[in-house]
Amino acid sequence: MSDELLPAGWPPQEEGPALQQAPLFPLPNVFLFPGHVMPLQIVEPRYRTMIEDCLDGPGRIVLAAVNEGHHEELEGSPPVCHLAGLGEIARHEKLADGRFLIWLVGLARVRIEETDSDKPYRQVNFEMIHEVQPNPEETEDTRERVVEAILARTPQLEELPENVPLSYLADLLLQRMPLEQEAMEGAYGEFDAGRRADQALALHELTPIPDPEEEDGEEDEGVSGDDEAAAGGGYDPSLN
Repeated sequence: MSDELLPAGWPPQEEGPALQQAPLFPLPNVFLFPGHVMPLQIVEPRYRTMIEDCLDGPGRIVLAAVNEGHHEELEGSPPVCHLAGLGEIARHEKLADGRFLIWLVGLARVRIEETDSDKPYRQVNFEMIHEVQPNPEETEDTRERVVEAILARTPQLEELPENVPLSYLADLLLQRMPLEQEAMEGAYGEFDAGRRADQALALHELTPIPDPEEEDGEEDEGVSGDDEAAAGGGYDPSLN
């Protein structure tokens, strides 16, 4: 997650055509949330080409979670969830060995359908999903509970700004929990921010809070070489 809670200029104001196209980057059990920053290492040659092409264009990528049961098929073209995250490259660094480090800012949840590609990587058509925002007065208690849960799971945070939308807070809480893919898919696919916040709170009650020292040790490990080779890239907490 970036140092700033909300990236400058968020939320994006552009609408654009209803159906658009972007490269597809599949990863196991990884979900890109609107407004959040995800650091990625790009290793596999076809995805290096994808980044080169993106940097010459609008810089947008659809990141989709690989369906459960297909996580070992990353070198091929595994099936992915039809609900995914649209992201934009906010920052990048090309390393001497040809790998890329990128920081992808989530723009929106999208519905995707794979289309023909003349590139070494896959491409999808996507349609942005517009969330249902609840009445703030009706969800004040829910908001307070979500903020308390986030702070309980994020010791380095002392408080959160009062103007952060409930939709963002619910997503932030979800990301602070080591959820199984099925549980995350269910919550990620709830477009009503109020109901998603309720789901996040229910999962919070069921999910133990990890010891901060153990969590720091896991983050220091980052992505292993084997994971990078299999995925062509991956989520690396050490880049935050």
